[in-house]
Amino acid sequence: MTPVIRAEVLDADPADFEISLTPTPGPGQATIAVRAVYRGARAVDAAIRVVVEIADAVDPWWLIPGLFYGENRPAANDRLYPRFEPGARSAAAHAQFRSDQWHFRSDRAAAPVVFCWPGPGRGGWALSAAPETPAGLTGLGFALRDEAGPSRAELSVTIPAREYPVTYYGDATPLDPLIATHRFEPGATIEFTVLLHELSADRHDYARVLRALHERLSVRAPLRPWTDVPTAAALAAEGLLRWHYDPDPGVLLETVGFDREITGHDGKPVDRQAMHVGWVSGIPWAYAMLRHAARTGEAPLRDAATRVIDFCTAELSPSGTLWGVWYRSGGWTQSWTHHRRGLHSRTLGEATQFLARAAVLAGRRDWAATARANLAVIAARQRADGNLGSIHHAETGEVLSWEGTSGLAWVGALAEDGDPALLAVAERAGAYYARFVHEEYLHGAPEDVDLAVTSEDGYVAVMAYMALYRATRAAPWLELARRSADFALTFRYVYDVSFAPGTMLSAYDFGTRGADQASASNQHLHAYGLVCTRELLELADASGDRHYRDRAEETLACFRQFVARFDGDFNAYRGMVTERYYQTECFQPKGMLLTLSHAWSAGVLLLGCEDAIADETAGSAAAHAHAQRD
Repeated sequence: MTPVIRAEVLDADPADFEISLTPTPGPGQATIAVRAVYRGARAVDAAIRVVVEIADAVDPWWLIPGLFYGENRPAANDRLYPRFEPGARSAAAHAQFRSDQWHFRSDRAAAPVVFCWPGPGRGGWALSAAPETPAGLTGLGFALRDEAGPSRAELSVTIPAREYPVTYYGDATPLDPLIATHRFEPGATIEFTVLLHELSADRHDYARVLRALHERLSVRAPLRPWTDVPTAAALAAEGLLRWHYDPDPGVLLETVGFDREITGHDGKPVDRQAMHVGWVSGIPWAYAMLRHAARTGEAPLRDAATRVIDFCTAELSPSGTLWGVWYRSGGWTQSWTHHRRGLHSRTLGEATQFLARAAVLAGRRDWAATARANLAVIAARQRADGNLGSIHHAETGEVLSWEGTSGLAWVGALAEDGDPALLAVAERAGAYYARFVHEEYLHGAPEDVDLAVTSEDGYVAVMAYMALYRATRAAPWLELARRSADFALTFRYVYDVSFAPGTMLSAYDFGTRGADQASASNQHLHAYGLVCTRELLELADASGDRHYRDRAEETLACFRQFVARFDGDFNAYRGMVTERYYQTECFQPKGMLLTLSHAWSAGVLLLGCEDAIADETAGSAAAHAHAQRD
């Protein structure tokens, strides 16, 4: 059924406006030209909203890329952020970020589009627009209406942006709604275009629409890296060694302040004296250091990386796995979770996968044995349906939570081990978590946002399923890797956000294309997507689909911005790399940059660079061999 399309005037008398909607049909979508003329006698401040009504909506599924996924927040999640809940219309519900309608500014979204599937087994619709117009920033919204007759879903684009019922700023305290307006002088006209996309019943049809929007918008967002790949690798490696590595006791400190003069003339009072075994510090980034040292022959870097991995593996938890976090004040302890003594599967699984890779690279049998011991412990805890558990007790090994999909992080390590028994464990797990891939609801990978939907869930999944495909060459795993990659790419910006003159990101002409929104909860840009550079390149080759290579390369280009090239560069020291780029109003004002260098930020950049260099080297070798045969 074709939806109803209409226009509304906000904050002014609709009788004073002439609004026309002129559709031009096309394959799979219609282009709708919107023209609003103000006929009033005096200037007014107002906004124009285009609404698409979808009839008979029952249990609708929403998607705003990088921002909103289905219900978006599980009801029991321990961190508050916007949640869709039918009938939630009271002030008390809104104070808890629960509502049956949400409107957002478009710079919170990786692509300026809102999707709706009105019910199970039914085709859906999506509404997209330019991220900005001459009248201001675009707004995206949706609602479930049931005031009269059957319920209906609504999608909307508002010019300029509105936020309703509250504004989310990154914490549990809602802010007042954003109400932006455009000044209409008598006779003034604004014109803009929206696109209405028809969708199949498969939610994954979003990937087709997002590819089209990427093609449409990315041409206006040229990539502008500051350095070439080898230089970026060298800078990131230097930053890890110079700033994050502490030889006593042999750790990569998680965060280091840009300003070394503050409170003590060395910055140490603001540095985080801690190291996760994986994720935001630890083994994965020490492995990246080893990769760089193997290519360049930098012995100090190799020695530092070796010391970090030795420290991480010297003491296992009583349950037989690696620990979660080391603190200078108290040693090794649990992960960041409300489960007492809980160790998080994503952190441990990622650490184990890169530990095994480091063992091969360095020829360390003891590291390989430690990795194998971790895998044996986790394999023994696998539930009959394949679930590997999300949170594990550090002492008893009891699985404290089976919720979410963070257990996928173990699959890559299990599949890469080479033991047929462990591969079987990986395959059972891959089959169990496949339903989350098909439901487009991977969630719970990072320790710090409980069961939120995050970009990191996509990275974990594509790494897991590409490892299964690498080990088996079975087509179903490749298809799951493709769908997982598409999910991860929903968080990846396809356009450049505009920043106010004078802000840090404006002054340095930061291009957001290729950056990922961290999560629906943490609405800032980050570089963690570089962790699966290898897998995206392999996926492109295995599937014959160049798109995944292009998207990996644009992310590597994006984050070759803001790696400090010299002491004093953007007020940082050479080799420092931030975690957060504030592309919207969340945590900090838009246009700011977090003035902390993160071990994982430098580490993932280094890893992405080394993967790209290895891929180019392999490609050159293959081309040479082919030429020799000819």
